[in-house]
Amino acid sequence: MTRVLIPVADGSEEMETVIVADTLRRAKWEVVLAGLKEGPITASRGVKIVPDTTMARVDPAAFDAIVIPGGAAGVETLRKDERVLSAVRVLRAAGKLVAAVCAGPLVLQEAGILDGLRVTCHPGVASSLTRATRLEEPVVEDGGIITSQGPGTSFAFALRIVERFDGRAKGAEIARGMVLQKGP
Repeated sequence: MTRVLIPVADGSEEMETVIVADTLRRAKWEVVLAGLKEGPITASRGVKIVPDTTMARVDPAAFDAIVIPGGAAGVETLRKDERVLSAVRVLRAAGKLVAAVCAGPLVLQEAGILDGLRVTCHPGVASSLTRATRLEEPVVEDGGIITSQGPGTSFAFALRIVERFDGRAKGAEIARGMVLQKGP
């Protein structure tokens, strides 16, 4: 079973967190939301999300992928947390999937893994993304890293992650089940 780690903090973007977690769970994967502290987080629009565990309790090496959601305040907190940066580095070094949406690629940049790659991000943080070439595409995959632009591209982003592990047919099956027009 594919195991995915999604670190979250106060200010993480709701849609990017929940749409990705839900879509990946529809693929029958184990998805673990890990907070930086005990208890619920307050997401970017005030929605409370209860993480499954904390970053202190996870072994990043036990996961097949890590997905960083956006949300300006959440990303600022995640990019200052050494446990999150270390998890990104551990999975990257092991050749596992690293993915980020919206402002999330700034966490990957902070971890030092974006140099020379093509990525995308939310237009509002594009000027801060200085270690990679930014493309104006909803979802970009390069060098084993998948990035996406924001809440509106979260379904396409999550489906691309599913396709990376389980193929296009599985992505299409999940999209049909959610009554989505199949995107990129």
